[in-house]
Amino acid sequence: MQQRLRKEVQRRQVYIRRLAMAQSSITLLLVLLAMMSSGKSGVVSSLLGVMVALIPHVIFVARAGILSHRLRASQSAKRLLGAEMSKFGLTVVLFTIVFITVPPSNPALFFSAYVAVVLTHWLAPWLMPKHRSID
Repeated sequence: MQQRLRKEVQRRQVYIRRLAMAQSSITLLLVLLAMMSSGKSGVVSSLLGVMVALIPHVIFVARAGILSHRLRASQSAKRLLGAEMSKFGLTVVLFTIVFITVPPSNPALFFSAYVAVVLTHWLAPWLMPKHRSID
């Protein structure tokens, strides 16, 4: 049983690493496109969008205990709910902070970068290890 849980955690770690690599690649692509289209102000806008998407995601992974094999199902459910609420609240706070303190000079690039990074999870079927277990 313990071995099975460890394998599941390893599978999740691989997914998190692959997701981080995909998000980094998308970020680089967005920054290059922003640089070509709008210059420095476009790069700043797209990087702000990326950060508003990434920071809550990192907090979610840390708080949810996704990479821990020591949690029971009831603990996991509670932690997931708490982590999701934290992620949502932090996202709202970050949007507020960005639009009050440093309004993006190009809102289209800001929102495009945000949506692109958030939707990277749709790549999950390609990011997951080949040997998946469905339990």
